[in-house]
Amino acid sequence: MLKLLKSLIRAPKAEAKGGADAVVEPPDRISVPDSEPFDLAASLVDAGGFPVVDWDAVNRWIEAVPVESAKAEAWSSCERAWLEHLRVALGQEYRVRAQGSAILVSTLPANVADATLAFVNKTVQRIVRVLHGVAATPEWGNDILIVFDEDESYYRYISHYYPEAGEFASSSGMYINRGCGHFVTVKADLRSVEPVIAHELTHACLSHLPIPAWLNEGLAVNTEFRLCPPPQAQANPRQLHARHLKFWGAEEIQEFWSGKSFLRSDEGNELSYDLAKILVSQFAADWERFRQFALAADLADGAASSARQHLGIDLGAAACAVLEREPDPSWAPRPEGWHGAPERGAF
Repeated sequence: MLKLLKSLIRAPKAEAKGGADAVVEPPDRISVPDSEPFDLAASLVDAGGFPVVDWDAVNRWIEAVPVESAKAEAWSSCERAWLEHLRVALGQEYRVRAQGSAILVSTLPANVADATLAFVNKTVQRIVRVLHGVAATPEWGNDILIVFDEDESYYRYISHYYPEAGEFASSSGMYINRGCGHFVTVKADLRSVEPVIAHELTHACLSHLPIPAWLNEGLAVNTEFRLCPPPQAQANPRQLHARHLKFWGAEEIQEFWSGKSFLRSDEGNELSYDLAKILVSQFAADWERFRQFALAADLADGAASSARQHLGIDLGAAACAVLEREPDPSWAPRPEGWHGAPERGAF
């Protein structure tokens, strides 16, 4: 497969076109002043038939760049070069377009692509305002959106970022915070993609915080609903509440605090997102206290210590109250009983 990728890298140079989506030959090497060039082609690995860069190698190269001010540009050059390689692997209809801090890889028509890029730039600014003091834009890099034409390519690509074993829930978009943060979705009309973009960009703006999945996803869902409210209620509130009461128990709530329930392939996936949305919405009523809580939250204990310190809340008791149960000590986060490392979210 890597031979195939390298043959694509060395494909004949495409005829350049004018405009923001000009077709360029993917560079094999990245150069900055006073430094050895980075061999990008040699760092490519296979992700379901698509090229992904070894970002650890990129980081090591950038660390050796002597001019501090050149490091951000070096990183951005590697991002753009990788996306050009990915464009070639995806097919001749794909284009790389950039506007502001946003870069888009897609087959979207130029006018739709430009509108999507403008939406990404505007949404990042709105997220930072809505989540004041919590969300932040990264110091380096761009806001990257990859829009696959079909589900098969999308799932083949994201499978590279999942463990080989296990069942995982379906998705319409994902923020991938591995090396170079970027988010991916499947082609649809812009209105349908907008909530996905808002949700995943929220994850991108929270990626600097070591918060647990339930807090990460709760913030993302609430921000998505605020910036891109759905045209109508997506579920009957009474029926949804009844499902919550039936589903959650002491074992399931530990999956919620550890983030594992968000990866379930049954209704636990949907109910996890909704419970996270409810808890974050209630906790965030006093924004200043919530801000301090979010900044101190630690995925290692499911944010339990920060909740006690900054919100004066026991998370187990809070979940019991939402689910109409008497307070139960076994519902508080118990990291010692979790299976595997806790999840950060941004699924």
